Amino acid sequence: MNSSLELLAAMLPEKVDAAIIISNENRRYFTQFVSSLGFLMLTREEAYLLVDFRYAEAAQANASGCVVTPFEKLSDEIGKIIKRHGIRSVMLEGSAFTLNDAAKIDAVLSDNGAESIHSDELDLLITKLRITKTSCEVDKMIKAQRITEQALTETVKLIKEGVTEQEIAVELEYKMRRLGADGVSFDLIVIAGEKTSMPHGTPGNNKIKSGDFITFDIGALYEGYHSDMTRTYALGHVNDKQKRVYDTVYKAQKLGLEAVKGGAVCKDVDKIVRDFIYQAGFEGCFGHSTGHGVGLEIHEQPALSSGCDTVLQSGMVVTVEPGIYIPGEFGVRIEDMVVVTADGCLNLAVLPKELMIL
Repeated sequence: MNSSLELLAAMLPEKVDAAIIISNENRRYFTQFVSSLGFLMLTREEAYLLVDFRYAEAAQANASGCVVTPFEKLSDEIGKIIKRHGIRSVMLEGSAFTLNDAAKIDAVLSDNGAESIHSDELDLLITKLRITKTSCEVDKMIKAQRITEQALTETVKLIKEGVTEQEIAVELEYKMRRLGADGVSFDLIVIAGEKTSMPHGTPGNNKIKSGDFITFDIGALYEGYHSDMTRTYALGHVNDKQKRVYDTVYKAQKLGLEAVKGGAVCKDVDKIVRDFIYQAGFEGCFGHSTGHGVGLEIHEQPALSSGCDTVLQSGMVVTVEPGIYIPGEFGVRIEDMVVVTADGCLNLAVLPKELMIL
């Protein structure tokens, strides 16, 4: 087994003989192998990656730290592993199993004299491992971030009156892929004008016009790892209210970045940012959390939110993304992705954040 699997095996509760992991991200995290279907069965002595014919050859060549076990009938292979290791109890990855899938696995285990454990305990153990990133993971996110920044830098040169949000979004994705991205981290948010008051608006065919704010909430995917960044630009000119809102968000984000460090509590970081925005006269205009973890998934633990008591630790990667949204008018969001350090944070974004008028 590799080190991450050995750590998880050692963390399994005494009452548990094995665990089954099925989510794509967690299988990839533990085995470095990418597939749309597979079963990672971890015992205290060995880890088995069960895959069907489609992935057998690739898994045998590329999977790490596990015994690749091709199957025709999944129940037969699970039965063999149960008997080989004397397994009596198996913990399931609760958040990944559907009710139907869980029922099928329950039946397989029962037929082989074992029982399943349905809880969130395995998920919490995996989160504990994944919540801090290795230097290799951070390097991949830095690469994804650089791709994102270069693609945006090239794309904003094309913005002028009359182009549509959708045209810009398509161009951004094309440039990211051309620069080496495996794909985009999520459906890119490229919105302008009144639509910027919607935090997760979708790009459409409306044309960008002078005086519009344009929000880019974008990210690239590189070797499975995500980047996440938001910049808000303006076309042509801005009015005094737009300037005031932008300045407030800019200062709030700076306060948030200064508050992120090892030992800080997530909800306290959120409160610092939120209080500043509310005290500036925009209470009720910032309705989402200040940030979230990023890694193999675009939203991971921890959350910089009012309900999160997690203490930040060195190696965690989080976003800091305050915003102000005024329905029917406009919105502003600025977002960076940072690595928590003992006495602060390392900002993975290098793209300027001062108000840019295109």
